[in-house]
Amino acid sequence: MAKTIYILNGPNLNLLGTREPEKYGHTRLGDLEAICRSAAEAQGFAIVFRQSNLEGELVSWIQEAKATGAAGIILNAAGYTTTSVAILDALLAVKLPTVEVHITNIHAREEFRHNSLVSRAATGLISGFGVESYTLAIAALAGLARAPGGRTEETAGAPDKTISKTINKKFKKAK
Repeated sequence: MAKTIYILNGPNLNLLGTREPEKYGHTRLGDLEAICRSAAEAQGFAIVFRQSNLEGELVSWIQEAKATGAAGIILNAAGYTTTSVAILDALLAVKLPTVEVHITNIHAREEFRHNSLVSRAATGLISGFGVESYTLAIAALAGLARAPGGRTEETAGAPDKTISKTINKKFKKAK
């Protein structure tokens, strides 16, 4: 059975595709789930894909990911990114590889969005690539999971080949 990656989405992401499409694009949450499922399957992983507007529910799912032996977590905490000590504490408690994702570049937006509490516990951060941020995060977690014992000194600076291909493809499209 394939290892599982939990993909957790915070408040207002249920409105993806209709809320401020000039910032977040036209992809709906259900379409994003299908994109993530396909990307994970290509890497040999299954996903649990969830969205909640409730902070406590996100905390429970983070704890569930640990209890079920998940390979890692991809988290778009959305509005809770800069405010939720509860989510930070849950991530610190479970000690799972976690990639923080954002559809927009949070550092190119309002200053209050720059201070991510999630980043304090995350293994890495991917933002600003639209919904492609999620597929990049899947590739990153897959690379971490494939490395014996996670990232080692030997592999720490070496990007996963899939990540490099995905990034190169993205930048070629942008030119």
